[in-house]
This record gives sequence, structure tokens and C-alpha cells, in this order.
Amino acid sequence: MHHPVMNNTKWNELRLAMYNTDPTPRWSTLCQNGYRSAPDREWYYHFRDGGYEDIVYVDILADDREHRERIRTAIKRIHVPGEETDDGFRIYGYAERGQMLDYL
Repeated sequence: MHHPVMNNTKWNELRLAMYNTDPTPRWSTLCQNGYRSAPDREWYYHFRDGGYEDIVYVDILADDREHRERIRTAIKRIHVPGEETDDGFRIYGYAERGQMLDYL
């Protein structure tokens, strides 16, 4: 069973932080129905299209090491539940019961 760990305010903070990161990072979401979106760089309209309630997590993909650092700095300013991955970062919208999450 999933329980929410993000709200619309935090999703909007993340969206705007990534929109203002140069270059804007690619993102891909996993939805509760199992659908995974194709990678996209458009954060301002596409990311919020349809709302946030369905997002299990979003993967934020870094282009290179310097880009990863810019993304990390932006994420740390807003303090969201997630983890660093091989490709960048994963920010959680929902957690499984008993799942331990770190905040970046």
C-alpha cells in the first residue's frame, strides 16, 4: 500500500527548481497505473499536466557530472524525499508502507 510523501506545493517547488536549472534536466515519471513517461525536458507545462496525484516517483536525469551537481544543489534547497541514482536522482511521490526514505 502506498502513502503520499509529497504534496502539490513540494511538486511545484521541484518543478520550478528544475525549470530554472541550466540546462533543464530530462525527467520521466512512473504513475500509479504502471505507465512510465518518455524522458522530457519541458518542466513548466508538461511536468504538471494532469496533476501530481498519480506520480509514484520522478527520475531526474543528469547529462554529466557538472549537471548532476547543479541538480543536486537545486534539490537540496527544497528538501524532498528521494535518492541519488546512477542516472541522476529519483524523487518519490509515494512510499510503500515501511519504506525508509531519505530527504535530499
